[in-house]
Amino acid sequence: MLRNSFSLAHGLRNGFSSNAWRAASSHGPRQPLVSPERRLEKAHPTFTERNQLKYARRLVVKLGSAVITREDNHGLALGRLASIVEQVAECHLEGREVMMVTSGAVAFGKQKLAQELLMSLSMRETLNPKDTKEFDGATLEPRAAAAVGQSGLMSLYDAMFAQYGVKIAQVLVTKPDFYNEETRNNLFCTLSELISLNIVPIINTNDAVSPPMFIRDDEPAGGARRVSGTRGLPLCYGKHVTRSVLFQGIPIKDNDSLSAMLAAEVQADLLILMSDVDGIYNKPPWEDGAKLMHTYTSDDSNSIEFGKKSKVGTGGMDSKVKAATWALDRGVSVVICNGMQEKAIKTIIGGRKVGTFFTEATESANTVPVEVMAENARTGSRQMQALTPAQRASAVNTLADLLVSREKFILDANAKDLAEAQKNGLAKPLLSRLSLNSAKLKNLAIGLKQIAEDSHKNVGRVLRRTRLADQLELKQVTVPIGVLLVIFESRPDSLPQVAALAMASANGLLLKGGKEAAHSNKALMELVKEALATVGAEHAVSLVSTREEISDLLSMEKHIDLIIPRGSSELVRSIQQQSLHIPVLGHAEGVCHVYIDRDADLKKALRIARDAKCDYPAACNAMETLLIHEDLMSGDIFNDVCNMLKREGVKIYAGPRLNQQLTFGPPAAKSLRHEYGALECCIEIVPSLDEAINHIHTYGSSHTDVIVTENDAAAKQFLGSVDSACVFHNASSRFADGFRFGLGAEVGISTARIHARGPVGVEGLLTTKWILNGEDHAASDFAEGGERSWLHETLPLD
Repeated sequence: MLRNSFSLAHGLRNGFSSNAWRAASSHGPRQPLVSPERRLEKAHPTFTERNQLKYARRLVVKLGSAVITREDNHGLALGRLASIVEQVAECHLEGREVMMVTSGAVAFGKQKLAQELLMSLSMRETLNPKDTKEFDGATLEPRAAAAVGQSGLMSLYDAMFAQYGVKIAQVLVTKPDFYNEETRNNLFCTLSELISLNIVPIINTNDAVSPPMFIRDDEPAGGARRVSGTRGLPLCYGKHVTRSVLFQGIPIKDNDSLSAMLAAEVQADLLILMSDVDGIYNKPPWEDGAKLMHTYTSDDSNSIEFGKKSKVGTGGMDSKVKAATWALDRGVSVVICNGMQEKAIKTIIGGRKVGTFFTEATESANTVPVEVMAENARTGSRQMQALTPAQRASAVNTLADLLVSREKFILDANAKDLAEAQKNGLAKPLLSRLSLNSAKLKNLAIGLKQIAEDSHKNVGRVLRRTRLADQLELKQVTVPIGVLLVIFESRPDSLPQVAALAMASANGLLLKGGKEAAHSNKALMELVKEALATVGAEHAVSLVSTREEISDLLSMEKHIDLIIPRGSSELVRSIQQQSLHIPVLGHAEGVCHVYIDRDADLKKALRIARDAKCDYPAACNAMETLLIHEDLMSGDIFNDVCNMLKREGVKIYAGPRLNQQLTFGPPAAKSLRHEYGALECCIEIVPSLDEAINHIHTYGSSHTDVIVTENDAAAKQFLGSVDSACVFHNASSRFADGFRFGLGAEVGISTARIHARGPVGVEGLLTTKWILNGEDHAASDFAEGGERSWLHETLPLD
């Protein structure tokens, strides 16, 4: 799988070449990895947003002891380590320059020594049964364990990386190596040479000969000073400087500080500190009220409190934060993440919201984190639910009125989007979707008025009343689902429709619109907020306008209850595949059929087929396949249909059966299950009504299917047998629409079989809850011989 990365790697490596990473001449003295002149320059800027991390070229990955050590502390977690190695190898084969800082030698050595000592004890007990001394693995000397484990650990790494054709090299360091100018220069020149030879350096501390780093807390010698603009990089490798200013403020106490120092020294783009927690919390994660901080800036330094260290590591979370902020101050972007999370490295580079991202960029005062938006939407939903039906209807009516009275404001914003879209070469069908006009806004307002009128009987409607026993009454009532996430592409008119449906159903709502409609969406959102403010629930609906990755929104199962995608089949299918824990309402494809039965009226058939295909070809309810009964091939209907479609500019493809009957005909359709979304369609012939139904079940998408016939029996069979969300008789498939159904509007069309199906209006945004009213009832009262008995009497709903 990783071999496919070589073509990409060649291009990336050409772009990654840097004089700083070239080995020194073999005829002269070793040169530092980064020249003193370059160090006097301002450090390269860090990435300010996660979606920029994909451009990281030079990476340092630090594996903490807790990540690669088994939970029982007996040896290494081989499966987890293999996954990390695979990700590092993939990054390497993509052309990125990767270095690893790893722990684990002591743990690996202890495991091997423990086995040897147990065997030795067993032999000793055999020779001398009276010797019953027990073995305690904790008493093993760490230096001895490190000496035994280092070779084994590197052999393990070598075998794992060899699976991907990646060469590695071990670089053992001790703390004094960084305080001696000559050895420090040699170290980084060695790293430079290894990188230039396409080898992954693996750095670990030589714990066999040096004390654990955390025992000594030496500070570098005084006198080093920081120069404005150098962001803490060393002034030089001067002849008389024995301790670099690079280390000012970061004593090397653990692998966190070591990796931070290495990342700054080699001017890495990204440092990933892998630990056994998900990232930085505002307080210890096991305490109540602890929240994961997805982004950390220097302003957050006083808002967190730290807990205890990992039981197997030498550095706690406070040391990781200090190391991360120190590296950040020197131009290195940092992410602290849980190394036990699947594909953590690749997910971080992909821009996903994993762990805590350290950045110098502070969010605008007007920017609200999406998690806060979701929490506000939950609160806003409860506020909307507490309102009277008349108050909710009033808010929707206000929004409808604003669409008309603020028309110029909306159309001016839309004009900006259209101008940018035309400049960027947006396709004509998408431009049509993006465009707003006076007529569209007036139709939107009419639909919203209809939603408002119907909202009086939505929330709190009693669906069932049952008297379970004397003075024990049960009710089932409608309630909002909670918080909805609606993702839509270039149709700004979706925003007020969906917002009105959410308001009428008392749901909280997050909206994520396409960037091509940014100006229009922002303007329409202002009107939604204005309407909500009239009932004191302005935070119930929010527009996610930050550069939040959709994949991150799909992982917010604690905040979002239902996802509704509106857009292309690719968008819907992608969201359905990515959302693992939040249900998705929608349809991936709209492969709609019109079947012209042998008893069809020719004029009706032509009229319906034309409307179904040509009224709005890009719509999901447009006809994609026209089925014709084979008995009609001998008459005029086939030629008339083809001529009509050609006059409308429709490109025709022939199905397999039609293709066999025609000597000269349309080109063959590549697939019978295809959504063209344009002025194109497939024509196929079928021998019977049953075959038409079977064809629809085989190639359709369960969206909308139509029969054109004057035979009532045939119509009845079709309507009863076709298993689609919408099935029509003598009517265009374009009627599959919430507004046309009298729902006011729709959040989308669902082809699912659970919860909601077809055009989804307010009803599809409601669920139910059970309310039980009693006196002093206890379940034990109804046991055999108890003092109460069941009635289960159905009561009227009024």
